[in-house]
Amino acid sequence: MAVLISVEAFAIALLGLLVAGLLRSHAEILRSLHDLGSPLDPDDERLARAHPGTAPVRDPGSLATDVVGATPTGDAITIGVVGTEQATLLAFLTGGCLSCHLFWSAFDRRDLAVPGDARLVIVTRGADHESESQLAALAPRDVPVVMSDEAWETYQVRVAPYFTCVDGPSGRIVGEGSAGTWEHVSNLMDQALADAGVGRSRRRRARAVPDVDRGARVDRDLASAGIHPGHPSLYPPPVPPDAPPPNEAGSGRDTWPA
Repeated sequence: MAVLISVEAFAIALLGLLVAGLLRSHAEILRSLHDLGSPLDPDDERLARAHPGTAPVRDPGSLATDVVGATPTGDAITIGVVGTEQATLLAFLTGGCLSCHLFWSAFDRRDLAVPGDARLVIVTRGADHESESQLAALAPRDVPVVMSDEAWETYQVRVAPYFTCVDGPSGRIVGEGSAGTWEHVSNLMDQALADAGVGRSRRRRARAVPDVDRGARVDRDLASAGIHPGHPSLYPPPVPPDAPPPNEAGSGRDTWPA
């Protein structure tokens, strides 16, 4: 009996040590996530920004700013997103997160279609947080990559991947949020552009307006040249009955320069 009690006591003590270790490890994980800006408190307003499909903390229609930073090769670069003719989709990615790697690969496709014909720009953290050589290897061929801590702070990015859509002509943010697949991003962006009416008003302005005065202008121009209704030049001359038929295209009777 004494041996059994000793074994049970030892097992209980061992389980206590295991539980204490798990709790300590859990606390370290929570602390690390909090330091990275990913709070797990459901009452924290930043959680809404990290959850796909939820409304961002930023007020709708907030003004955007141009993206200033450096390329992975060390060259200074500025991407203008305000006052441009087209929309811009800013993709905030990192070189280390697994979810981001899905987008790095997707953005390297030449047939990638961005909703609204928007320009795609990848924005990463600066050189203090990212490996320039790794980003250079990941960078898609036709998509600019900007390393900019300033952009992450300005656009209040707390998680990655994160996407912000900017309407160039108005310089305002029309949609933003986190998503796990490019299909999800495209759907959210389509909805944001439609809700903001981006492109709709421009298409209306670009549509050709009927020229109701064109006929009157033609009559005036003909009258100034002395051509009035009934003038012989307005009617083709009669064709004699014995006249040969005109050459037809492709009949072989056309004459081409030698």
